[in-house]
Amino acid sequence: MNRLITTSKWPIGLSDPSGERLLQPRSFGYTMVMDKGLGLQAFEDFLACVHEHIDILKLGFGTSALLPPSFIRAKTLLAKSYGLRIMPGGTLLEIAIAKGMVDDFFHMMKETGFNAIEVSDGSITLSRSERRSLISRAVEEGYTVCTEYGKKLEHNPFQIEEITEILLDDLTHGAQWMTLEGRESGVNVGVFDTNGNCNVELIGNILAAVPFPEKIMWEAPHKNQQLFILKNAGVNANIGNVAHGDVIALEALRRGLRADTFLDRLAFYYEI
Repeated sequence: MNRLITTSKWPIGLSDPSGERLLQPRSFGYTMVMDKGLGLQAFEDFLACVHEHIDILKLGFGTSALLPPSFIRAKTLLAKSYGLRIMPGGTLLEIAIAKGMVDDFFHMMKETGFNAIEVSDGSITLSRSERRSLISRAVEEGYTVCTEYGKKLEHNPFQIEEITEILLDDLTHGAQWMTLEGRESGVNVGVFDTNGNCNVELIGNILAAVPFPEKIMWEAPHKNQQLFILKNAGVNANIGNVAHGDVIALEALRRGLRADTFLDRLAFYYEI
């Protein structure tokens, strides 16, 4: 008679065939999820299921301002109970800057319980001194700060030297990482062409040029983009703008639990 063997966890060789995936708490290898308006119960169920596989939650764009502060605070409390960073979209701060309401923005950050901030100028233009000032203020007020490079408009190509220069400057003033603009669409912006395909040369040049590639987050909402970046930047590349329904699928890609990444390792396994 066969005896059932019970175990509290999957063996590591099955849960992470890559043998490379960093576990929480981690200083890179982040997965950032965009929440465009999940209800509270759905949000709670989502976190209960996938909190081990995400690091940052972003309430996309300026959507935070459409919901009661008490509702946002319920979400931030849940996220923080799992040790996660949660922030509004960078667009909301850009609107505050444009309207001269930065103090109001920081007040509402405290009221709603966010613990992270994105400093970006995807739709506006910030001087280097303004960018530094916002980063420094956010750090002083106790927030995890990330920044973003790139414009949301078409025909604004990435400049390699500028990416490196701004990354180093942002890190010096307290930012934890810099996101490369890819938008929610992942089409015709940044490192993606009009069909959402990766610019192979540009991505390679960025990886070769930046001194701290682990401090770059790639906004890559689509599987083909995520796969290319993971294969070229490693399983612990930072990936952003992930849809909440794609978190487990992305983690499977990272670990070699999908054919797309498992097949690359088969020869290695057999050699062992």
